[in-house]
Amino acid sequence: MRRVSRGGGRPLAACVLATSLGLVAAACARAVGTSSATAGASAVATVTTSVTSTPAPSPPSSRTPSPVPSPVDPGSLPQTKVLPSDATRAFRSRMADLWRGIVTDSVTAAMPAFFPRSAYVQVKAISHPAADFRDRLVSAFRRDIHAAHELLGPGAATALLVGVSVPKEWAWIPPGGCYNAIGYWHAPGSRLVYEEAGHVRSFGIFSFISWRGEWYVVHMSGYDHPGTVDDPSAGRGTLGPPGGC
Repeated sequence: MRRVSRGGGRPLAACVLATSLGLVAAACARAVGTSSATAGASAVATVTTSVTSTPAPSPPSSRTPSPVPSPVDPGSLPQTKVLPSDATRAFRSRMADLWRGIVTDSVTAAMPAFFPRSAYVQVKAISHPAADFRDRLVSAFRRDIHAAHELLGPGAATALLVGVSVPKEWAWIPPGGCYNAIGYWHAPGSRLVYEEAGHVRSFGIFSFISWRGEWYVVHMSGYDHPGTVDDPSAGRGTLGPPGGC
C-alpha cells in the first residue's frame, strides 16, 4: 500500500482552508451589502416621509380689523355752486329718510333730509345761528313732520313713497340776500308724491336749498306756517311758483 506524504498534504489543506475562508468572506460581504442597502432604503424612506408630511396650520391672526371710517359731515366742507339734481341716488336716499320720518312721526329719522346744522352755521349772517337752527328751523320741521303724518291717517304704515319732484324754477341766492353770508341754490314748490290705499296723492315741500351740489329740505311748509301741510291734493299736484329764498 502506497503511503501519502504528509508534506505533500499541507498545500491541499491550505487550499481548502482558503476556499472556506473565501466563502465566509463572500457571505459576510453579501450580508454587509444587504444590511447597508436595507439601512439606505430606510434612510430614503425616512427622508421621503419627512418631506411629504403635512405642515402644521398657522395660528389665527390676532390683528384687530381696521375701523370703517365715518362719513364726513358735508357742512364741515366749503360750499360750491354745483347745481343739484333730484335724479341722484343720494337725493332719493335722503327722500326715503324723509318719508320714513313722516310714516313713523319721527323727526330724528327724517333729519338726514334736512339742511345740515354745520352748513347753516356757515350760511347765516346772523347772531347765534346754531340756536336759530335748533329753536326755529328744527322745531318747525318737527311740527311739519307730525302734520304730514296726521295727513296719512291710520294707513300711514302701508303708504308708499312714489317720488319727490323738484321744479326747474331754481335760482342762485347770492351772499347778502336773506341774511346769508354764503350763496346757495333755492328751489321752491316741490312735490312729494305717494300712494295710499291704491290712490296717488301728493303735498308740497315749500323750500329746498343746496349745499355742495345736493338738495336739502329747509321748510316743508311755509316758513310762517309751521305745523301745516303745504297744498295737499289728489294726484301728483302742481309744482309751486318761483320765488323766495
